[in-house]
Amino acid sequence: MVKINIYLNFPGNTEEAFNFYKSIFGGEFTSIVRFKDMPIEGVNISKEDKNKIMHVALPIDKNMFLMATDALESLGKKLVIGNNFHISINPGSKEEADRLFKALSMGGKIEMPIADQTWGDYYGSLKDKFGVQWMINYSYPKKK
Repeated sequence: MVKINIYLNFPGNTEEAFNFYKSIFGGEFTSIVRFKDMPIEGVNISKEDKNKIMHVALPIDKNMFLMATDALESLGKKLVIGNNFHISINPGSKEEADRLFKALSMGGKIEMPIADQTWGDYYGSLKDKFGVQWMINYSYPKKK
């Protein structure tokens, strides 16, 4: 089963924005990860960026999350209106993730090849041939 969520990019004020959204929608963050909590291999995060948000998730209802990150210029991200969001797909299997990633990237540009990631998921991102940004994130079943 595919789930689609909204993924926003902010120029360093994700925490402020999400505290605002939390005050409107209620609930609690199900995930909040700072860049200092999840080092990226081969990348040096500046001291001022270490506390910025790498990932945050706020449930809007039982089937939808509002998620975001700080798009850091130090990591080569130049935020402009139009590239400040992704459509995030959470497929039900790794095979479905591969199929969706391959199909959506045809004629487009792969931002991050789909692969196992340090946070434990199978993830990739791309911009399709129409300029729409997509994230494909398959979460492996949790071991009991």
